[in-house]
Amino acid sequence: MKTEKNLIWGYGENTDGVPAGDGIIRQVKSYTDEVMVVENHFKKGAVGALHSHPHTQITYVISGVFEFTIGEEKRVVKKGDTMLKKDGISHGCVCLEEGILLDVFSPMREDFV
Repeated sequence: MKTEKNLIWGYGENTDGVPAGDGIIRQVKSYTDEVMVVENHFKKGAVGALHSHPHTQITYVISGVFEFTIGEEKRVVKKGDTMLKKDGISHGCVCLEEGILLDVFSPMREDFV
């Protein structure tokens, strides 16, 4: 089931995943015009290509290990870590150990719905 805008209750088993790259499945969990929450499931070796967008993004590592590039800096992150990516900043990652990332975007990503 596709997540609807302004959905009050969102149940995980009702959220469809869509391919977001080789070895990556994206699930839009909840969103309004102002904010969006997205869960991304990565297989080991999957690459979130370097990109930028006009949204502020905070990423929380639910599980796994990832090498992230934000701007000119590279770091390895794991469960419990967070990253802030301000609008327009180039960022991307490589999944070192299979895992899940939770992204929060402001405003919401219209290209995801």
